[in-house]
Order: sequence, then structure tokens, then C-alpha cells
Amino acid sequence: MHMQGETVHTLAVPKDLLTEQETRLVELLLQESRSQERKPGQTLSEYERKVAELRNWIISQLEQGTTEAELPESFMANFPLSEGKIPLLVHGEYSGRQKTAYQDLKKLADSFFAEETVLIPLLDNEWLALAPESLLQAGKDEEDDPVEETLAAIGRAFHEMLATEWICDCRISVDYPIDPKRSLLSAVIRLRESIALGKAYHVEENLCMPWMLHLEKLLDSIPAERRMEFLTRVLKRADLFEDPETLMTLEQFIALDCNVSETAKMLFIHRNTLLYRLDKFRQETGLDVRTFRHAALVHIALLLYKVTKRA
Repeated sequence: MHMQGETVHTLAVPKDLLTEQETRLVELLLQESRSQERKPGQTLSEYERKVAELRNWIISQLEQGTTEAELPESFMANFPLSEGKIPLLVHGEYSGRQKTAYQDLKKLADSFFAEETVLIPLLDNEWLALAPESLLQAGKDEEDDPVEETLAAIGRAFHEMLATEWICDCRISVDYPIDPKRSLLSAVIRLRESIALGKAYHVEENLCMPWMLHLEKLLDSIPAERRMEFLTRVLKRADLFEDPETLMTLEQFIALDCNVSETAKMLFIHRNTLLYRLDKFRQETGLDVRTFRHAALVHIALLLYKVTKRA
């Protein structure tokens, strides 16, 4: 709860004794107690003032529809932006009325990346972190590891740290390294788009990576009426996805590259039980997801169903 000298005061309560509403209330009280919002008359530090100027420049350029403008030299002089950076966008999963102290998140980011991180608060619940590109080499397990795997590992570890040390849950998007001077604006646009697509099509996932969302980006451009038309023609019965067992079975089967044995293990069911479910789906829709062509159609239908259902 707080520190007094070298003594840390804590309050522990078994989670199963609290209702969901009580747990949320405790979280809000803790967040408020840790908040470092300034009272009238307090001033920003010189560093925070410079960060605010950079933030205002980014927002202004994006509002004007500018995506290719280079960073002014004044910002290049104020921040370590002359070398490549890994851009990460942190989106807090809470209402805009809640506040998180900038210094709290800045300290966590600096500690996690083991050096000063450029952290820009774009919105009340949205921060752009620019981490050193050197992390790509430090994070590789093998010399030939794909850069995408290393970036995903960095983003996943950053999220786990925030989930443990921060007061609220969040969603993170990470992209390829950029030259901040020339590509900062376009990086923000890509990362925001990835967060939006992740929230629409993969609610349960906290890590959103642009190179994993190409299909979702394409499907998102389809008008709502065309989505419903596709679902009706392909499935014949769109209500099949309303059955949790059918939905979970198909999602796991496709996620595991249509591997029967691995899917049965993941679902904790017998192989024959899985085959029975897939055969039943084939009889009702005419789609055999054990074939690539039909699996691709069902995968697209699953994505469209998720976003159409929430519309």
C-alpha cells in the first residue's frame, strides 16, 4: 500500500473472498493512491514538458492527415532518436476517466528495457514506447531466429511485466524497428490499426502484431452486409457458431494447423470425439475442415462472425 522508511506496508485478502465489484473497487483505490496527478500550481518537469511538445506535434500531424513528415531537429536533439528504435504501443484497457501517472510507467519501461526509453503519452490510456533496436540481438535465442519471433517475445515479456507491476490490464502492439526521424508517424498509424484489429477480431489476445493481421485488415474493409452474405452462403447456418463447443473446436483445430492429434490434446478429448465433432460439422455445412480449401473458408467465416456479432 505504501512505504515508510524501509518498511513496506501491505494488505492481503484471499481473492476468492471478494466479489468482482469489490476487487475492481480495490484496484481503483490503489490506482488513485498511486496516482501522481498534479495539483493546481504544480509544474511539469523539463523532461515532461519536452515529451508533451513531442506528443502535441505527433497528434497535430496525424489530425492533419500527415504520415511522412520528418521529426524536427529540436526533438532529435532532446531525445535519443538518432538510432533505430522498436516501436511499441501500449493501450490501457480502461475508461478515459481513469488516469495513470506518466512517471510510474516511464520507470517501469526504463527498468524493463535496461536503458532510457522514449515514452510518449498519446492519450490518457495510450502510450508510445520507443525501445532500443539492440534488443533484437539480445533477445535472440538462436542466430537464425526470425526477427518476428524476437519482436513478439519482447512484446509478450513487456506485457507480462506490466500485467504484474501495473494496476490495469493492457493491450500491446509491436512493429519492426524504425528510423524515428522519418517513420514515427507511420509507425503510430500501423500500431493503432493493429490494436483496433486485435480488439475486433481477437478479443482474448493481448499482443497485436501487424504482420499477423493481414487477413483481418483485408476482411475489415468488407461492408457489414457483405459479411453477413458470406456467412450465410458459406455456413448455410450461421447459428452453428453460437454453440460454444463447436466454436472452440473449430478455432483450436485451425489454430493448430488442422492437426487432429494436437487439437484433441489441447481440448482434453479423445481423438475419436474430435473426429465426431468435425464430421457432424461437415454434415451440417458441407465443409470438411480437414481439407485446406474448406479450412480456409471456415477460418474466414470465424473471423467475420466474431466482428459481425459484436457490431
